[in-house]
Amino acid sequence: MGKSGVRVLLVEDDAQLGQALKTGLAQRGHGVDWVRDGVAAELAARAGHYEALLLDIGLPRQDGLVVLRRLRAAGFEAPILMVTARDEIGDRVQGLDSGADDFIVKPVDLDELAARLRAAHRRSMGRSQSLLIHGELRVDPAARQTTLGGRGITLTAREFTLLQYLLEHAGQVRSRHQLQESLYGWGDEIESNAIEVHIHNLRRKLGRELIRTVHGQGYVIDAPPAEPA
Repeated sequence: MGKSGVRVLLVEDDAQLGQALKTGLAQRGHGVDWVRDGVAAELAARAGHYEALLLDIGLPRQDGLVVLRRLRAAGFEAPILMVTARDEIGDRVQGLDSGADDFIVKPVDLDELAARLRAAHRRSMGRSQSLLIHGELRVDPAARQTTLGGRGITLTAREFTLLQYLLEHAGQVRSRHQLQESLYGWGDEIESNAIEVHIHNLRRKLGRELIRTVHGQGYVIDAPPAEPA
């Protein structure tokens, strides 16, 4: 099963469906935080660093369409996928006109949802293709495959997610806190040196020069040099 490692805020008031979506997306490599009403959704989205938002329309305390409009007005730029039981054209038009990136009708197929998340995330990163290329390194988030110089490299789920995150932000220093947020959801127990261990293992498998430590700031994969014209 392909995994994409997108950090997701899930907004769903139905306990059974919410748990099923959280579990299913986590099994596919996503970091998922789950809230159950519109007010909590807006607060969490403004406070967190999310790469996608799965937003139900029919929510307690604040309607999902209101949350959508308020977040877009506040400058929230990550993809927002609307999830709803309402299979009506009017809802879709309102959602898309208000800034939604996609519209998913319940019952939700998890494989389709994961694929739409990957596609929306790629579009938000300015990529139409899923493959990440850095020199001889090739990373395919959808297939969950990594090759270096044509040789397959075996990575753990979190090593892969961390590598993907650094590659998608190549040239940008990411702090230890940002890396933790890309890997772990709320309530996860995190060892104090977990990031350092993952970085050490990636360097051992892919070469020490790939991930650079910026002392006092974090870690970075330098952007590859531009191709000559």
